[in-house]
Amino acid sequence: MKKRGNEVRLIAKAFKAGDKRGGVKDTHPLIKLFRYGEQYRLDFFLASLYSVLNKLFDLAPPLLIGIAVDIVVRRENSIIGDFGILGLTRQLIVLAVLTFIIWGFESIFEFAYKVKWRNLAQAIQNELRLDTYRHVQDLELAFFEENNTGSLMAVINNDVNQLERFLDVGANDLIQVTTTAVAITAMFYGINVPLAVIATIPMPIILFFSIKYQKKLEERYRDVREKVGIINAELSNNLSGIMTIKSFGTEDYEARRIAEASKAYELSNRRAIILSSSFSPLIRIIIVAGFIGMLVIGGVETIKGNIEIAAYSVAIFLIQRLLWPLTRLGETFDLYQRSMASTNRIFSLLNRPKLLEDGERELRKENVKGEIIFENVDFDYPSRPNILRGLNFTVNQGETVAFVGSTGAGKSTIVKLMLRFYDPTGGHIYLDGNELSTLRLKDLRNAIGYVSQSTFLVDGTVRENIAYGKLDATDEEIIEAAKVAEIHDFVMSLPNKYETLVGERGHKLSGGQRQRIAIARAVLKNPPILILDEATSSVDNETEAAIQRSLERIIVGRTTVMIAHRLSTIRNADIIHVLEKGRIVESGTHTELLAFGGVYAALWRVQTGERLTAV
Repeated sequence: MKKRGNEVRLIAKAFKAGDKRGGVKDTHPLIKLFRYGEQYRLDFFLASLYSVLNKLFDLAPPLLIGIAVDIVVRRENSIIGDFGILGLTRQLIVLAVLTFIIWGFESIFEFAYKVKWRNLAQAIQNELRLDTYRHVQDLELAFFEENNTGSLMAVINNDVNQLERFLDVGANDLIQVTTTAVAITAMFYGINVPLAVIATIPMPIILFFSIKYQKKLEERYRDVREKVGIINAELSNNLSGIMTIKSFGTEDYEARRIAEASKAYELSNRRAIILSSSFSPLIRIIIVAGFIGMLVIGGVETIKGNIEIAAYSVAIFLIQRLLWPLTRLGETFDLYQRSMASTNRIFSLLNRPKLLEDGERELRKENVKGEIIFENVDFDYPSRPNILRGLNFTVNQGETVAFVGSTGAGKSTIVKLMLRFYDPTGGHIYLDGNELSTLRLKDLRNAIGYVSQSTFLVDGTVRENIAYGKLDATDEEIIEAAKVAEIHDFVMSLPNKYETLVGERGHKLSGGQRQRIAIARAVLKNPPILILDEATSSVDNETEAAIQRSLERIIVGRTTVMIAHRLSTIRNADIIHVLEKGRIVESGTHTELLAFGGVYAALWRVQTGERLTAV
């Protein structure tokens, strides 16, 4: 119960804390994004400034047209003439120079805002993806056992990319639409107040419908992003299990499953598309009403002489520049809502609290003796209770201890607890007298060499995979480790020797070869504690014998914990514990357990083919 209480307090602490990732409170995703990008505040400001200046210069041509009309109609009494520039030719030359300057600045700021927004989008995209990956990588093992890899990839990759598209295009569009509305409204009030009122009437109506659509789109795009995660999960599972699919001939069945997930995504997108597509036609009708009002009322006022012809010309052009861009709000809001749905998913993952709290005590590998004590240890998985109950045992320094038992007895769970992938739900685990929860996780795991039954190889060379145990290893150290693992001769027979690519997950190598590379990198790591979890479970007898010879060499002088189904691999262990339903039911050496005639002896007879005698 103490552990559960700690987890609850840790979650509460995480939800109270606000950090650069935007906090975990129920704030708007855009606010979370700006909090996250706080270090890019100056870049945000400059990009926004360039967008505003570009739009202001972009709005100048209607004014230039009005000045040109004013020169033609009023001649020497034009606006330019009021500045003392006489002669129509001179006025037109000044207008031409002014036009060139304005268009030049408009082009300069267009270049500036595009570069700034795109670079900012790339920088935030890169940092957000890396931060999210680092955070996910540091989460406890239970998180990965409860969440699908494909869904996580959809967030880290697809959702981050969606956010980048908004920063690249959508942010500038929103700023420029706002700038257009403010600037042109101010111009209208400078030209004629009744015209300004007519021009601004459609805007609150457009804003009202925009907010209504935004709320509806938010819900639909949230569903779209969830459907993307499901597709990614299905694809990831199928591609990683392609050999099983082919061996069972279930290609058509799996294609139908993917088709169903893809169809669900298509239908979800259609619901969002119908709503987002109806936005622009509705806004266009409102815009036409405003334009007609400006055209008619402005024309009447001009005929009456209340408005100059040049001012009326400017007003006609400005009303188009004000209202027609608003038809793009549908596309902009569409992009905005897609990105906000992605932002919510990203920050939900990024702010997921770590339930496994790191210890503070330093543990130097060279000082580790390797004594491990389990004291009344209980453990439950959330979906599977009673995995371990009242478990007590001690692994002495330099001792080789093996655990055997039927599937589900709790053998691999013991390994996970030793590596502190999980904390026990009851009892205590000690390493050299220190409770595991008090030790720094990196120090603890650095002191342990782990060889699992499912070997993970990176998509690189043989050299890189062996050096995974010690990233700064020399060539001599790598070769020596390979020799100890009895893989060196095989590597030297390869065309590119240690530079040979092993393929994704090592698919170019056999199971035994992958296993020996895993042993080689454990040797290279040179840990004081070695854990072998079914290290020979998927190899033939000859390979098992070779691996066994390697293991006999590397366990000397180390504390070694072995998990095995093949009892022949652990017959020389100092002590063997037999597990049944999370409890140790027998303990002793191989000889002692055979003489006892219990569970271990029965397992031995089954595996060696000896006849069972009646008891």
